[in-house]
Amino acid sequence: MYPAQIVIPMKEELTDNGFTELLTPAEVDAAVSQPGTTLVVINSVCGCSAGSARPGALMAVHNSNKRPDHITTTFAGFDLDAVRRLREHLLPYPPSSPAIALFKDGQLVHFIERHMIEGRPAQMIAQNLIGAFEEHCN
Repeated sequence: MYPAQIVIPMKEELTDNGFTELLTPAEVDAAVSQPGTTLVVINSVCGCSAGSARPGALMAVHNSNKRPDHITTTFAGFDLDAVRRLREHLLPYPPSSPAIALFKDGQLVHFIERHMIEGRPAQMIAQNLIGAFEEHCN
């Protein structure tokens, strides 16, 4: 598990911008199964989280005409039980962090894996998400 002093500032980049933390398996189950759309950012200490995933998710949420009903996050390597449960909801995709998932009415409708984040600018991640929001969000 990563030390809190490293993780907390990375969590706050999202939580200070309206993202709700998912810290337990029960919170994960409740978030992904609720009616409407739920964005879940699987945060991590990886450099591509700081360079593309977190900034891309924030750009998308703040610049899209449509946005998810709920924006949430959990942290790989720190919120262990919550991430483990979330990964069950993401099957058949293999574990990936950072990653970004969009659920609609309890079903996974869009997923950005780490290999789709690495080496790509935040703007590209944001455009990918905005396209998903336009398709799936009200």
